[in-house]
Amino acid sequence: MGLFRFIFNVLWFVLGGFVMGLAWWLAGLICFITIIGIPFGRSCFVIGQMAFWPFGKESINRRYINRAEDIGTGALGSLGNIIWFIFIGIWLAIGHLFHALLCFITIIGIPFGLQHLKLAALTVAPIGQTIVSKA
Repeated sequence: MGLFRFIFNVLWFVLGGFVMGLAWWLAGLICFITIIGIPFGRSCFVIGQMAFWPFGKESINRRYINRAEDIGTGALGSLGNIIWFIFIGIWLAIGHLFHALLCFITIIGIPFGLQHLKLAALTVAPIGQTIVSKA
């Protein structure tokens, strides 16, 4: 199974993952311009790593891992996700949806399109999420 993940990740990186990973990192740099945006920027860099190499990784709400609520999984996290989506998330979502559509045009691109949809869903509410490796 590890070899297939590696092959899919390499193909993903070459066929669009590099572009979207850079988009996440650019969003992170934009967030770091202001002090308020630093937590958003940190999330962008973590999720950007997943955008470069998504097969074998998934996002999970930190509430399930820590078994407790924190600032990102509570009401402030929800407010942060709304602000995030209005200013940056919408653009990343459009990018992932565009790439997913391009991937779905071909039969062989369907697994890559599904990864783009997974990342597009993550752009809606990334605060309070963490990236974990699948077993």
